[in-house]
Amino acid sequence: MAYQSLEACLVDLEKHGQLVRIKEEVDPYLEMATIHLRIHEAGGPALLFENVKGTRFRTASNIFGTLERSKFIFRDTLSKVQRLIELKEDPINAIKHPIKNLSAGLTALKALTLKNPVTKPVLSQQIQISDLPQIQHWPMDGGAFATLPQVYTEDTDHLGITHSNIGMYRIQLSGNDYEMNKEVGLHYQLHRGIGIHQSKANKKGLPLKVSVFVGGPPAHSVAAVMPLPEGISEVTFAGILGNHRFRYCYVDGYCISTEADFVITGDVYPNDNKPEGPFGDHLGYYSLKHSFPVMKVHKVFAKKNAIWPFTVVGRPPQEDTSFGQLIHEITGKALQQEIPGLKEVHAVDAAGVHPLLLAIGSERYTPYLPQQQPAEILTIANHILGTGQLSLAKFLFITADDENKIDTHDIPSFLKYILQRIQLKRDIHFYTNTTIDTLDYSGTSLNSGSKVVFAAYGNVIRELATEVPDCLKKLQHFENPKIIIPGVVALQANKFSDHNNAVQEMGILNEHLKNKTEVLKRLPFIIIADDAHFISAYLNNFLWATFTKCNPSHDIYGIDSFIENKHWGCNGPVIFDARTKPNHAPPLVKDPAIEKKIDHLFDKGGSLFNVLK
Repeated sequence: MAYQSLEACLVDLEKHGQLVRIKEEVDPYLEMATIHLRIHEAGGPALLFENVKGTRFRTASNIFGTLERSKFIFRDTLSKVQRLIELKEDPINAIKHPIKNLSAGLTALKALTLKNPVTKPVLSQQIQISDLPQIQHWPMDGGAFATLPQVYTEDTDHLGITHSNIGMYRIQLSGNDYEMNKEVGLHYQLHRGIGIHQSKANKKGLPLKVSVFVGGPPAHSVAAVMPLPEGISEVTFAGILGNHRFRYCYVDGYCISTEADFVITGDVYPNDNKPEGPFGDHLGYYSLKHSFPVMKVHKVFAKKNAIWPFTVVGRPPQEDTSFGQLIHEITGKALQQEIPGLKEVHAVDAAGVHPLLLAIGSERYTPYLPQQQPAEILTIANHILGTGQLSLAKFLFITADDENKIDTHDIPSFLKYILQRIQLKRDIHFYTNTTIDTLDYSGTSLNSGSKVVFAAYGNVIRELATEVPDCLKKLQHFENPKIIIPGVVALQANKFSDHNNAVQEMGILNEHLKNKTEVLKRLPFIIIADDAHFISAYLNNFLWATFTKCNPSHDIYGIDSFIENKHWGCNGPVIFDARTKPNHAPPLVKDPAIEKKIDHLFDKGGSLFNVLK
């Protein structure tokens, strides 16, 4: 469907039984987010809040709550967009199959951007930040945030929409030291297009003009999160996905999306920062208060009957999981075209997306040698860790599968394949003092940490333990051993105090086990945990707790380890210290009082009665 507004999309979802209206008054302080989380966890419908305390505007959430609903929204254009991206990566295919690809080409022509002349008010109301829904999602959040904004900036060297960037960066609307109605916080991470634009403006001593679009056709929101190939702009992609030109104009020198529900315009001045956060984020922890750019608000616009869309992020899976799945559906094999030899890569949602990557590549370098060992996959690993947002990863497990029998999305089978083949003396490769995700607090400071590649290839060298070896059952300082998955065991230890003490603790463990390497050969990984029962109860608990809490250079140890010619390896199991560290951010915890407060909506007579069946 070529939706020309957010409301048109919501009406269509309701018509097809995929949206519920909430008529009761709901408080934007914690209540709305709690309702959203409960509905999303149950795979429920999109929500339209019609009576929001403190604002006259309606709000909507869980619009993209499932991959099925996202595909439904773009059911008329998804295949054409997929074909266009394939043609971008393989233009020869267009010549070979001109008829098949004609419709995709016509879709692209329709999507060319169109400047909409200002002959009447574009967004009919001028309002203030305080008029917007002030949604606070988690108890320790620093204030109200916009979580589905489309943040528009232009290159000061090449002004105009063709050199613009649209990204989805959270906006803090209130709280901290922000002056209400005059300032908002702008949070963006490393490797974002807006950062390049701000750097150029800073060098010229100029403020960066920023327009924040909220709402509008759903294609616009998806365009803001798409990792687009070089040469395809977000405004063009929005037009292609929505089968409708991206319409815009300029007011006071600021770009205005004429079909957005809301537009906030303002300026970011060089070196003008304020503390932003905390904010409950997608790793399942709070991102803490840090200095980020302040946007001086110029004007705020709203269309008649505007709807404010929002989402709630937290420990995966959440609605942004569906965004990731939709991106994967759209981009298809574009990344494989960019990285020669790469067959697939999976950013593991349960581990917070950025911390953990699983990949399959090819091994074609030394077909003349009888011994199979990692070679080409090491080159591919370097390429992966230098590509876009994949470069924020901390852990990369990579292998080659000559018979195409494994799948990175079948995580237990993939890890089994790696663990059966990995040679701990040879196949572990560290990158130290490098960049990691801004939201990841396991590193040495903001954005700083380390990475590790586990590259395994060849024949099976071990069968994996499915029972705890006797030598792990009566250890001093380490207790409650539990098998997590075959070949991986959890040990519970005392609370982490500091790194020096942890080194001593791991030294004690090494002394106990260094003469047991033969007994432990079926157990390549040991996880040191705060709670062995929790980390072993579910696969997702293991993935989340281990890979969000570990800084590879500081928190990986090995039984009978060594350094040879600057390469680190070990003769016994690899140890991951996955305990909570003092520098870690607190995890997200729901407020029981708010949970109880919203129960009436789900009781008989409430708008959400029988929605969760």
